[in-house]
Amino acid sequence: MGALDGRVAVITGAGRGLGRAHALLFAAEGAKVVVNDLGGAADGSGSDATPAQQVVAEITAAGGAAVANGDDVTSADGADRVIEQAIDAFGALHVLVNNAGILRDRTIINMTDAEWDDVIRVHLRGHFMPTRAAARYWREQSKSGNALAPSVINTTSTSGLYNNPGQANYGAAKTGIATLTIIAQRELQRYGVRVNAIAPAARTRLTMATPGASDAMLRPPAEGFDALDPANVSPFVAYLATADCPISGRIFFVAGGGIHLFQPFAIIDGISKDGQWTVAELAAEAGRLADVPFNLGRPGRIGG
Repeated sequence: MGALDGRVAVITGAGRGLGRAHALLFAAEGAKVVVNDLGGAADGSGSDATPAQQVVAEITAAGGAAVANGDDVTSADGADRVIEQAIDAFGALHVLVNNAGILRDRTIINMTDAEWDDVIRVHLRGHFMPTRAAARYWREQSKSGNALAPSVINTTSTSGLYNNPGQANYGAAKTGIATLTIIAQRELQRYGVRVNAIAPAARTRLTMATPGASDAMLRPPAEGFDALDPANVSPFVAYLATADCPISGRIFFVAGGGIHLFQPFAIIDGISKDGQWTVAELAAEAGRLADVPFNLGRPGRIGG
C-alpha cells in the first residue's frame, strides 16, 4: 500500500535531477506519473525526448505506471496538453509538481536581454502555465462535486530567498515563485487545492554550475550519508502530494535530513508620526533602519 496509491501526478522537468527522483519515488508510492521534460541543455537550449523516456522506462520496469511528455510548459498550449495527457492516460489529475528550470548565470551588468527573459520565462512562466491549466480542471471538478484533494508543489530556491550574486534572473524568478505559491493558495483553496513550495538543496546539473559551488556540491562523499543526493528531497514532496496532507501555503527549505519552514516577508521595525514626514525629519530618524539586523535563520552548511 503506497502513500500515493490512486493519485495521478504531472512532474515537470522530470527527466533528470530532482524531477527524476520525484518521479521514481511517486511511482514507487503508487502514483501514476506523467514525466514531462523538454530535454534541453542546462541553459535551456535544444530538446531531447530521451531523458523523459528513460525515466518512464525505469518506472515501468519496476512495475509502475508512467507516460512521457515533451511539451514546453512555458506555453499555454504545452501546459494544457500535459494536463490533458494526465487526464486522458489515467483518468484524472491530483498532483502537479512544478520543477522545470534552466540557468543563465551572469552579473547584472553583463546579463543580456535573452539571459534575463529566458530564465524568467522557464521558471516563473513555467510554473504559472501548468498551474493555471491544472487549476481550471480542478475548478470544474470541484463544481461537479468531485473531491480530488489536489496538490501543487512548486520549486523555489535559496538563491532567490537568500539572494545569490550572479543569479539576478534566477533568483528573481525563484522569489517570484514563492510569492506565486502563497497567492495561488489563497485563490485556489476554495476548490480544495493545496499549494506549497520547496527550496531544495541537492546535487543536480544546475546546482553544480552555480557560482561558488562547494566541493560537496560538485561530488558525492566517498562513504556515508550523501546529504546532497536529490533523492533526499523527494519524500517530503511526496508527503505534500498525499491526499490527507494538512499543509498549505507554506515554503520549505529541504536538504539532507532537514525540513525547515520559511517565514515570508514580515515587518520587524519602523518609524511613524502623525502626519507627513519632511525629508529633514527622515534624515534624522530613518537612518537607524540601516542598522536593524535581519535574522535570516540560515541553516548550517549542507554536505560539509
